[in-house]
Amino acid sequence: MLEKQINEMRENVDIGIESENRKEVVGILNTLLADEYVLYTKTRNYHWNVVGKDFKERHEFFQEQYEKLDEMIDEIAERTRQLGGLSVATLNEFIQIANLKENPGEYPSDIKMISNLLKDHESTIKFLRKSAKDCDEEYNDSGTNDFLIGLMEIHEKMAWMLRTHLD
Repeated sequence: MLEKQINEMRENVDIGIESENRKEVVGILNTLLADEYVLYTKTRNYHWNVVGKDFKERHEFFQEQYEKLDEMIDEIAERTRQLGGLSVATLNEFIQIANLKENPGEYPSDIKMISNLLKDHESTIKFLRKSAKDCDEEYNDSGTNDFLIGLMEIHEKMAWMLRTHLD
């Protein structure tokens, strides 16, 4: 059922990308959307639950990060709609298709929080890099290729910021 919803497309979108290719790209975007939502939720969780001597700095840092992720989530859902697809939009759907996983019941130290987020950003960067290439070379969608590269660059900066907290 979820697969059918993800692949449901409006056939009257005539932007020079074949319907089957748009379906594949929509699948990529929905997986990315789910991953971003898991990462957003983790970051928000850490914002709420961070403790320690660097509380204020970490609390504000996590807020900056989840606010950026929130913007990206909206842009990904809108790109999906631009291609004629439907955006997954429930927690259940996100968990079903996300590559990233939650860690329920875990309340790690602030350094472990940062390390966990860094790992997720790096995983997302790898997914974006492969997906951008696929969009360009396999699906003839240079627009989504460019869009994904822009998101990858944002994640690379966010990962760098996280990494600086670990040095």
